[in-house]
Amino acid sequence: MLDPSSSEEESDEIVEEESGKEVLGSAASSTRLSPSRTSEGSGGGAGLGSGGGAGAGAGVGAGGGGGSGAGSGGGAGGLQPSSRVGGGRPSSPSPSVVSEKEKEELERLQKEEEERKKKLQLYVFVMRCIAYPFNAKQPTDMARRQQKISKQQLQTVKDRFQAFLNGETQIVADEAFMNAVQSYYEVFLKSDRVARMVQSGGCSANDSREVFKKHIEKRVRSLPEIDGLSKETVLSSWMAKFDAIYRGEEDARKQQARMAASAASELILSKEQLYEMFQNILGIKKFEHQLLYNACQLDNPDEQAAQIRRELDGRLQMADQIARERKFPKFVSKEMENMYIEELKSSVNLLMANLESMPVSKGGEFKLQKLKRSHNASIIDMGEESENQLSKSDVVLSFSLEVVIMEVQGLKSLAPNRIVYCTMEVEGGEKLQTDQAEASKPTWGTQGDFSTTHALPAVKVKLFTESTGVLALEDKELGRVILHPTPNSPKQSEWHKMAVSKNCPDQDLKIKLAVRMDKPQNMKHSGYLWAIGKNVWKRWKKRFFVLVQVSQYTFAMCSYREKKAEPQELLQLDGYTVDYTDPQPGLEGGRAFFNAVKEGDTVIFASDDEQDRILWVQAMYRATGQSHKPVPPTQVQKLNAKGGNVPQLDAPISQFYADRAQKHGMDEFISSNPCNFDHASLFEMVQRLTLDHRLNDSYSCLGWFSPGQVFVLDEYCARNGVRGCHRHLCYLRDLLERAENGAMIDPTLLHYSFAFCASHVHGNRPDGIGTVTVEEKERFEEIKERLRVLLENQITHFRYCFPFGRPEGALKATLSLLERVLMKDIVTPVPQEEVKTVIRKCLEQAALVNYSRLSEYAKIEGKKREMYEHPVFCLASQVMDLTIQNQKDAENVGRLITPAKKLEDTIRLAELVIEVLQQNEEHHAEAFAWWSDLMVEHAETFLSLFAVDMDAALEVQPPDTWDSFPLFQLLNDFLRTDYNLHNGKFHKHLQDLFAPLVVRYVDLMESSIAQSIHRGFERESWEPVNNGSGTSEDLFWKLDALQTFIRDLHWPEEEFGKHLEQRLKLMASDMIESCVKRTRIAFEVKLQKTSRSTDFRVPQSICTMFNVMVDAKAQSTKLCSMEMGQEHQYHSKIDELIEETVKEMITLLVAKFVTILEGVLAKLSRYDEGTLFSSFLSFTVKAASKYVDVPKPGMDVADAYVTFVRHSQDVLRDKVNEEMYIERLFDQWYNSSMNVICSWLTDRMDLQLHIYQLKTLIRMVKKTYRDFRLQGVLDSTLNSKTYETIRNRLSVEEATASVSEGGGLQGISMKDSDEEDEEDD
Repeated sequence: MLDPSSSEEESDEIVEEESGKEVLGSAASSTRLSPSRTSEGSGGGAGLGSGGGAGAGAGVGAGGGGGSGAGSGGGAGGLQPSSRVGGGRPSSPSPSVVSEKEKEELERLQKEEEERKKKLQLYVFVMRCIAYPFNAKQPTDMARRQQKISKQQLQTVKDRFQAFLNGETQIVADEAFMNAVQSYYEVFLKSDRVARMVQSGGCSANDSREVFKKHIEKRVRSLPEIDGLSKETVLSSWMAKFDAIYRGEEDARKQQARMAASAASELILSKEQLYEMFQNILGIKKFEHQLLYNACQLDNPDEQAAQIRRELDGRLQMADQIARERKFPKFVSKEMENMYIEELKSSVNLLMANLESMPVSKGGEFKLQKLKRSHNASIIDMGEESENQLSKSDVVLSFSLEVVIMEVQGLKSLAPNRIVYCTMEVEGGEKLQTDQAEASKPTWGTQGDFSTTHALPAVKVKLFTESTGVLALEDKELGRVILHPTPNSPKQSEWHKMAVSKNCPDQDLKIKLAVRMDKPQNMKHSGYLWAIGKNVWKRWKKRFFVLVQVSQYTFAMCSYREKKAEPQELLQLDGYTVDYTDPQPGLEGGRAFFNAVKEGDTVIFASDDEQDRILWVQAMYRATGQSHKPVPPTQVQKLNAKGGNVPQLDAPISQFYADRAQKHGMDEFISSNPCNFDHASLFEMVQRLTLDHRLNDSYSCLGWFSPGQVFVLDEYCARNGVRGCHRHLCYLRDLLERAENGAMIDPTLLHYSFAFCASHVHGNRPDGIGTVTVEEKERFEEIKERLRVLLENQITHFRYCFPFGRPEGALKATLSLLERVLMKDIVTPVPQEEVKTVIRKCLEQAALVNYSRLSEYAKIEGKKREMYEHPVFCLASQVMDLTIQNQKDAENVGRLITPAKKLEDTIRLAELVIEVLQQNEEHHAEAFAWWSDLMVEHAETFLSLFAVDMDAALEVQPPDTWDSFPLFQLLNDFLRTDYNLHNGKFHKHLQDLFAPLVVRYVDLMESSIAQSIHRGFERESWEPVNNGSGTSEDLFWKLDALQTFIRDLHWPEEEFGKHLEQRLKLMASDMIESCVKRTRIAFEVKLQKTSRSTDFRVPQSICTMFNVMVDAKAQSTKLCSMEMGQEHQYHSKIDELIEETVKEMITLLVAKFVTILEGVLAKLSRYDEGTLFSSFLSFTVKAASKYVDVPKPGMDVADAYVTFVRHSQDVLRDKVNEEMYIERLFDQWYNSSMNVICSWLTDRMDLQLHIYQLKTLIRMVKKTYRDFRLQGVLDSTLNSKTYETIRNRLSVEEATASVSEGGGLQGISMKDSDEEDEEDD
């Protein structure tokens, strides 16, 4: 409760100061004074009466605007336009002087004042709902709302992610995470759809987190497996890094604490928080709340319960009045009128049952018990008195007493060291004893707690001293005191004179003690009164009375005697009316009179003072539930005497607050009768303002009220009889207005309210309400149509209303709600074809909307990219020339857009188109799961719109240009992997568009490759290039690139794809065949031009030609082979050609080597036996050897040949890339060489070899054998029969020469040729 004593004078001064300012402002602008802020002018009081003059007028008189509402100036409505003005207001100027502008200003101010009054009255009703709820409670099962992101927060988050991408944070991340964040930043954070969602208030931090989580799940799943690191661990790690980036440098503990606090405030609000919330909602100032709070006694549960009883009684009377006067709302059926009265009474009876079920002990603390719906007719039907008569046993009171004994004075006769103590008891209960104390210091401070059912208990306190006698059985009593406390007795300690025992010499004994008697919750007031009645209290006598609340609707005035638990007599107050009355003649005793009147009975009461009478009347007024509010006559007299400005000291505090409220113009709002107001319009206003407040708070509520707001609105509707259909119709209208203006509203919420209204209008409400007004039905039909239009618009703009599938499940709920809205009634389901037709139409429009916006976005992005890529771009030119550039764009558009630029823009547009379709599949396909075929149609329609621009861009491309193939690859790679779009309408159109281009491209490439082969081999230098020659490398690269390109097209039509593959394989086979044949011809020509002597060296070009064959064979495997059965002929055919050609080349080369060997043998033939040259040479050598050292004959020929062989072997081994070909060449070379030598020796079978011939042949044969063995020729080949024949012949010749020649062979022998070789080496 607000402390009423805090700054009361200050608030008065503030009000008076503000009022003074308004007076000055009014004098200047000819406006009116606010009735609630009238300053004390020169005319006298703060006149609020209709007379307005110097005085305030009586509160209940005809001129009083601040009374109970009984006078003509203070009607109960309280919201009608007021014509009252302050007494000091100057006369209005003539109409000719007042300008139209001033009139408009005056009207505006009057409207604002009326609006303020309406809000103040509304706040009074809301305060009462908060102060004493008995129907609703704050729901605890509502979905928790997330903190929404504002524009500033979105920019902050963007900056944090940009800083992370720029490497300006301390967060360590790998490349995969960086790529994921980069994609999230570009696609989500920078999206204009997200900015629009933030603007609509529907974007929360949780939304951005969930989008990132969904974004990375696919990426993480596609990563390769890592031993010891699960993908769940990677996901959690990435999310932790995301949270760190999103949070920035903010302390996580502070953020968690703030989130916890906000979540708590979102769940359950205290009374004070609810008051403050609705002050903000209704624009109520703090001091106004304080005045209303105190004047309405919101901290007094009894007053609030009594107010509810009066309101419910008023609603019953209003129902009877409607039935009598037949003033019904216009219903859809005449039979509903009687049903309407029954509904009104039933709703009031239900509220009475709810109130009755509330515990009587309900205190000021905020508790919301679970209500028990009672159907006891004796409680609901208050007219059946016979069933409601109370007996004395029904009235049960339970009191708790605290007795505190402090000290005793007057103990003079006892020795100082004597022990004294006290006992205390409540008559009829247990006895308690204090501690012992010495007579010199008899102080205790001991408290005893008792409970009793006596309204007037007797408390006995006795003082004892311990007996010193040996035979004494009991301690000696020194004195006693007997008290009769009441709940109204003083609580502080007081001195009481004790009744002294006979034998006690100390006659002036006093005891200081305090007796506190607590008032139970069901005891509303107590005290001594004089009373006389017809049926009870038949003698005028002073009695102790207690006002007892037996239940929420049952009160009794009970008189009690001392030491009695049950009342002596009781009066049940049902149906009585209490009021002040004048002193009754003939009744002596009592000074201030009041009575309780009922048909046939009057009970007169009198108290000893005026303030006690006011308290009694107020308590009984709450108990009777009467509509008339008693006004004390003394108060009226004093108001008339003193101008109503000074609060009376003998009045209770509630009257003091009422006077203060009256002074500030609040009395009309407090005393107004709620039954006289149109609560339907008032609730409509408070619900609209609450929704505005809710949508502007820090939560992404999507239109859902907070639990506290739901609680207050529920309580208001129940307490003031607002029809549920009206409530939800107003709610739907408000939500639709916000949604139409761009706010994000949860379709589930719309569905809930719509379903309620639909069931009501169609007569199928679960609570049994059967009456339907014409206005409700008309408004429902209007809202139903608006809702249908809104839903269709949202489905049409689903990418922008529900970006990235957020809020979660909203699009699916929208589709479900649309199906519900299309229903003709609540039972018959709408045909699926009808729903499908509507959704199909929406998605067709969605395709156009999405593509139009995408095209605009692509154009804007293209202009930005051009501007930033311009070589002379700088910041200054951006600022200065941007406007000029925009103006010139329209003029230059035809001149600047080249075909290449148009194609580039189309490719970029295709990327965006694919991105849109992928996002639709990822974020929206689940919502359209029931209408997946419609989503496929939507995608095809969307692509068909793109096809128009694509076709236009391709038409302007120059002929025989292939820059458009990336466009086909981009689109085809997407379409062929999409199950729904694969070979769809657009996909087939794309194939038809590009098939001629592909065929033309292959034709031109075939011609180009053929020409390059022809020209290349004509100019070929046969220098080694990679694995072959320049021409062959170029050929194989082109063939491979062409096949790779066609393969990467992934042509979707199987038949045409096979045709392309077959043609390319055949082309490759033909091209490689041409290459092989040209190489074979060049090989033979090259060999013919080389030397035939031992000076011959294998040229590099010969090796290159071999390598071309090797490479051709390797490439043919890849370029010419087909996976399909019979097509293997291309590969086998080219393989056979290559093998045949290689054999021929090896044969040609071996023939070349054999020719050189034959030349060497021809030289040796000159030494044949019997020739002239042989005789002459032998004679010459012998003669010369006598004088000089002659070199070994024949070694130069042998060495030249050996050098030639070794060099040729090394070159071939080093330069030719195929080992198998080398082995085959060496085998054939070795065999051919041996065969030639063997033939040469065979021709000289009958001749003895010349010594020089023998030496040369031995060296050549042994070196050849050794070198070929080192080159890896197998022993089986080396040791052939031919070699054995040669070896045997040379061995025989060697033996013959050693016998015939005295000097032998000079170390050259077939046996020791290895040692000879080592010496030579």
